[in-house]
Amino acid sequence: MENLNFADLFNLLVVLGISAAVAGFMAGLLGVGGGIIMVPALYYAFTVLDFELVTRMHLSVGTSLAIIIPTSIISTKTHMEYDAVDFKMVKSFGIFILLGVIAGTFLAVNLKTPALVLFFSIFAFMVGLFFIFLREKLVENPKKISNFIKNISGTLIGFISVPLGIGGGSLMVPFMRTFGYDIRKSIGTAAAVGFLIAVSGTITMITGGKIIDNVNTPYSIGYINLLGFIVFVPVTMVMARLGAKAVYKIDKKLLSKIFGAFLLMVSIRSFIEYLSIT
Repeated sequence: MENLNFADLFNLLVVLGISAAVAGFMAGLLGVGGGIIMVPALYYAFTVLDFELVTRMHLSVGTSLAIIIPTSIISTKTHMEYDAVDFKMVKSFGIFILLGVIAGTFLAVNLKTPALVLFFSIFAFMVGLFFIFLREKLVENPKKISNFIKNISGTLIGFISVPLGIGGGSLMVPFMRTFGYDIRKSIGTAAAVGFLIAVSGTITMITGGKIIDNVNTPYSIGYINLLGFIVFVPVTMVMARLGAKAVYKIDKKLLSKIFGAFLLMVSIRSFIEYLSIT
């Protein structure tokens, strides 16, 4: 780590604070967990702090998952107040989410930083397009989802979420909307599923970092950085509740398009970063 002067440290904390506020609010409002915003913010912070390139993205992913735990709790509790969480759906996903998370962790700890950055860039681009063009155009009549589809989807959502450091909402919301679930019910349920992914993903990223890769990054446990966690958690918890409440008060169509455009910019910036480190 390099020695930061006060101005550099202040700027870093401002960036992290703003990112935490946006991530928390979007987590509650759009059911996306906030990881899609937290990962690039944490990566920037760890770059400024001069963490080793080989572990930089892994720490960003793992720390994001840990931060999503309290954020998803607050978001889920708020959506529960509006009866917008389908716990039968959450329960049916349970064990298959866990299996996916274990497989996803194995992938994450074995991918090198450039591959993880590219993976994140591609995913952010696809999610951005979804929020701009498709989010409000899916069917509105709920259809029965077979157990086979739930099992496969749960495994895939868990598997993809860990290498990306997300709570799975970016996958869960479009999945439920595709089968005609109400947008608010989809967001509330995605928040609860995000808790399962975040808890299991955090445990496996700690284990993977400590046992498989023997990581010794300062102020970190495995692939979870405690400084990033401490900075993000208080802000994201407050903003997640505000975002969840806002779901029931505002028209989200414009906001979805703005968020989608933001993700496209994040994707492009991540791709540029990928080109610079390969």
